Amino acid sequence: MDLYAAAEARLQRFAQRLQSEARGADLVELETNRERYLELLARKLIKEAGYDFFLVAFSGGKDSLACLLLLLEMGVPRERIELWHHEIDGREGSSLMDWPCTADYCHKVAEAFGLRLLCSWRAGGFEREMLRDGTGTAPVFFERPDGSIGQTGGKGPAGRRLRFPQVSADLSVRWCSGGLKIDVADAALRNQARFEGARTLLLTGERAEESAHRARYAPFEPHRADLRGGRKAQRHIDHWRPVLHWSEAEVWAIIERHRVNPHPAYRLGWGRVSCAACIFGSPNQWASLRAVNPGQFERIAAYERSFGVTIKHKSNVVQTADRGTPYPMEQADIAAALSAEFREPIVLPPGEWRLPRGAYGESNGPI
Repeated sequence: MDLYAAAEARLQRFAQRLQSEARGADLVELETNRERYLELLARKLIKEAGYDFFLVAFSGGKDSLACLLLLLEMGVPRERIELWHHEIDGREGSSLMDWPCTADYCHKVAEAFGLRLLCSWRAGGFEREMLRDGTGTAPVFFERPDGSIGQTGGKGPAGRRLRFPQVSADLSVRWCSGGLKIDVADAALRNQARFEGARTLLLTGERAEESAHRARYAPFEPHRADLRGGRKAQRHIDHWRPVLHWSEAEVWAIIERHRVNPHPAYRLGWGRVSCAACIFGSPNQWASLRAVNPGQFERIAAYERSFGVTIKHKSNVVQTADRGTPYPMEQADIAAALSAEFREPIVLPPGEWRLPRGAYGESNGPI
C-alpha cells in the first residue's frame, strides 16, 4: 500500500466532510496547507505501519541528518533505527575524494543518539573503480549488526573506465552515485536474511528544491530491492523521502532544535556535504579545496591529465579553481574537516548553536 496515497484519500474524505458540514473556513485552511497536512498524516500512517527496520541513508550532511531527527521526533523506537553510511573511498587506503572527518563524524552522531551505525563500501572505493582497465567491478562489503562483515559481487564482466564520472543526470555517466552508493545499498539489502519476512523503510534525503529532476521523485514508493511478491523469499522494503518537500530553512530548523553540530564542511562554506572533491563542485569550492588540501586537489588534477578526460565538460579542475575564490575559512574549521577523528561535541550546549557559514550557500549537487 502506498501510504501517501492512503493519506491523500483520508485527507479527501475529511475535506468532503468539512464541505458537507459547511465549515468553509476550515476547508480553506485545509486546502491552503494541503501539502503540510498530507505530510503530517503520512507520518502518522508510517509510524503505525509496523516497520521492523528504519534505515537512514546517512552521509553526514544536513538532509540525511534531518531525516534522522524527524524519526526521533516521530517517536520511532531507537532500537529500530539504523544509520547506513557508504564509505566512498573504501577501506583499502584510498583518500582521493571524501572529507577525512566524515566517517568518524557519522559514528559520533550515532553514538550521541544511542543508535547503530552500519557502514558499507565497494572494495577500493572510488579510486579503484575509476582505474578499472580490463577488470570487473569490485565486490561490496557491508557491516552486519552482529559485528560480522558481509561480501557480495565482484564477479561481473571485465571493463574499462580510466576517467572520472562526468557531470550528468545520467547515472551511467555519473557512475559514482550508482556504483558507490545506490548499488552498494541495494547489495546490502538483498544479501541479509534479516530483511526477509520483515517490513523495512529506507529513508533518503533528496529535496525537490535542489533540482527539477529531484522535484519529480515520488515521496514514497517500493524500494528497488523490494521483493514483497517473491516466490522463494519476500522482502517488504519501502523507500521514503521525508524531506522531499522541505525548504532548506526547515532542514536547518530541525537541526537547530536538536542543537546538532553540523559537519565541519558547512563551517568552511560548503552548502552541501558530499565528497570534498564532488564532481559538481563550483569554481569557489574547487578553489577552496585547493587552498585547504592541495595534495588531494593535485592528485585529482594529475588523474585528469593522465586520462585526457576532464570532470567538467569545458574545463579541467585547475581552470575551474582559477575561476573561483576560496571561502573565508577559519584554521580550526579546516583542522576539524581534515582530521580523521571528530573531537567536537555532537549536541551543543543550549545557546551555542550557530547557523554555519555554508547554509543557503552553493550546494552544487546532482542536477
